[in-house]
Amino acid sequence: MSGPYVIRGSVSLPEAELMWRFSRSSGPGGQHVNTSDSQVELRFDLAATEALPPVWKERALERLAARLVNGVVSVRASEHRSQWRNRETAAVRLASLLAEATAPPPRPRRPTRIPRGINERRLRQKKQRSDTKRGRSGDGWQ
Repeated sequence: MSGPYVIRGSVSLPEAELMWRFSRSSGPGGQHVNTSDSQVELRFDLAATEALPPVWKERALERLAARLVNGVVSVRASEHRSQWRNRETAAVRLASLLAEATAPPPRPRRPTRIPRGINERRLRQKKQRSDTKRGRSGDGWQ
């Protein structure tokens, strides 16, 4: 494994709290796929972890509520033929999922007013277009 997986800033996934499970994977690999456990399932107990700041933990529990099973979030990877690369993929995927879930909410949008000149120009163009179309009707031709 290539070191700690940073969620954001100085907070990273603690290696001791990661639970790995391996199973046989479908997909490419030929006969090799029948003998090796290359599919990876990575589980992280979000409800019990002390690695995340309390505010982040609360935010993540709220945002990932649909994905959690008893407070545990799981990620599965089976794209690659080797278990090692699938482990890397699963850990990176979990770190990015937690980074997204713990991100602060966006700033509220400050509503802006439309400048009067722009609104007047829009209304003037609408009136001009209306007059053009009214002039095409056959009312005044006889």
